[in-house]
Amino acid sequence: MPKQLIFVLGGARSGKSTFAEQLARNPSADSGGRVLYVATAEALDEEMRHRIDVHRSLRPASWDTLEEPLALPTALASKLPGYNTCLLDCLTLWISNQLLVREGDPNSEHDILAAAGELLEVYEQTSATWIVVSNEVGLSVVPASPLGRTFRDVQGRVNQMFAARADRAYLLVAGLAMDLKALGAVPFTDLESSPHLGMRPHVGPPMYSPPVGGRNMGGEGTI
Repeated sequence: MPKQLIFVLGGARSGKSTFAEQLARNPSADSGGRVLYVATAEALDEEMRHRIDVHRSLRPASWDTLEEPLALPTALASKLPGYNTCLLDCLTLWISNQLLVREGDPNSEHDILAAAGELLEVYEQTSATWIVVSNEVGLSVVPASPLGRTFRDVQGRVNQMFAARADRAYLLVAGLAMDLKALGAVPFTDLESSPHLGMRPHVGPPMYSPPVGGRNMGGEGTI
């Protein structure tokens, strides 16, 4: 069966890692054979060490593990030959690790996006199916710090890159998996170029209620 890039996206405790591991365990889910689990987390404190130990205990003993917090493109290019499936968990920690070591570098965002492009190039050059896990971080409040805002922006852009290239893209919410591309989701950049796709007119109540008594009843930033 041809290789695939499978992108698994979700918030914290959405079930994304467990779902991704199920895909890698199940030969009928386009994987099977030799599995390489790629971990980007670092055991910097006792809590993280415990989390890593729990994850290790739940993985099949037959899986090999590569721990690489930073240099993913280089590490995977040399390690992947011979494997049928690569489970990368996760892009989010990889991005945050890079931002922390590059803190104060004005080129950090550009360099991380370039590294994400290199990672996708490695996928193209290998024969394995990749299952890539990442966090959706853009649905909450705006981060208070400049570094936090940079992280949110870089994470969103990297997610767009992988989702656009993915053969299958899943969104996990409260343990429920939605197959986005099977539901017709496409990169927004494709909407204008396709004669079969386009923005449908809004049907229903007005999307914006005018201010009542001089106040915006929808809250700040409604529009």
